[in-house]
Amino acid sequence: MSAPHPAKILVVFGTRPEAIKLFPVVAALKADPRFDCKVCVSAQHRGMLDQVLEIAGIVPDHDLDVMKPDQSLDALTATLLTGLGRVMDAEQPDRVIVQGDTATAMAGALAAYYRKIPVDHVEAGLRSGNIYHPWPEEVNRKIIGSMASLHFAPTDVSREALLRENVAPDRVHVTGNTVIDALHWVTRRNAADPSLVVGLSEVEARFAGKRIIGVTSHRRENFGDGMENIARAIREIAAREDVAIIFPVHLNPNVRAVMNSALAGLDNVALLEPLDYPHFARLLSLAEIMLTDSGGVQEEAPALGKPVLVMRETTERPEGVAAGTAKLVGTDPTRIVTEIFTLLDDKAAYESMARAHNPFGDGTSARQIVELIAREFSSQT
Repeated sequence: MSAPHPAKILVVFGTRPEAIKLFPVVAALKADPRFDCKVCVSAQHRGMLDQVLEIAGIVPDHDLDVMKPDQSLDALTATLLTGLGRVMDAEQPDRVIVQGDTATAMAGALAAYYRKIPVDHVEAGLRSGNIYHPWPEEVNRKIIGSMASLHFAPTDVSREALLRENVAPDRVHVTGNTVIDALHWVTRRNAADPSLVVGLSEVEARFAGKRIIGVTSHRRENFGDGMENIARAIREIAAREDVAIIFPVHLNPNVRAVMNSALAGLDNVALLEPLDYPHFARLLSLAEIMLTDSGGVQEEAPALGKPVLVMRETTERPEGVAAGTAKLVGTDPTRIVTEIFTLLDDKAAYESMARAHNPFGDGTSARQIVELIAREFSSQT
């Protein structure tokens, strides 16, 4: 890149998962003299976002602090669009980077598009094929995909999804997923400094000798009956004497009220406050199986050889299902319990998932992304 001054990149994110997947990119940009990297956070998730910023050593240049109780999606989107627009007007970036499929990412891409600023999309091309599952994320990422300049697809499957939508092939680059970069980084850091994860020491001692199942659940499409069914399944699983459940419960009251009502006080269940990233990585290490409706866990757990049962009807990460690292089980309690017990009791079934190749990357994604952006600038000079 021959530009006389560093190219200004504005990285926009607002939630904990975005922060986890973008901090390796931010670190790589800040370490590269070819770039002047600025960070804008919306704080769509406040407390959980701040935990990642702290551990990653990121001090945002702009913080919109948009989170309000029970705000509607349209009110949130309007606040994000105008707030991010003001930041872009002030910073005048050469390019904007967004990640994934949140309201912040969609509004960030739209605000940049309105200013004719190129948008680069990390974790591009994920598609479930159903605009209501996951909702509203499926449409958010399709909107971003229609505007993005560079599409950093985690896998060949996501690349093919973009090509089917008529994205030019030279705009799509398969880089793996930056979440694997982040997980390797934090796992190494935990090993070097065990004091980062002392918060799980008590529950580790309590469940010594038990076979631990990690649970996460927060998807909007599971609110209501889905959450009730998930809680019912966990109660039945926890009735096994050899099993313990560690469940960091999402702050959303649609999750918390159901889980506290159904599971509080059970001997084999630990309902925890949301974990910071080092402690979550520790949970992945401790768990024998992960039971989740999260997207990121479908990528992270296989990197540590842990089978993932996905409590959804569809997934925008079909690569894991195809590779055998993940299995869709929906929210039917009987199905969830049956699949968990199969993995607990059938060693061959467990090993076939635990040893399957993780299709989501090798931990070099951030470095690849930075080089591709540098190449883009070089091609313009």
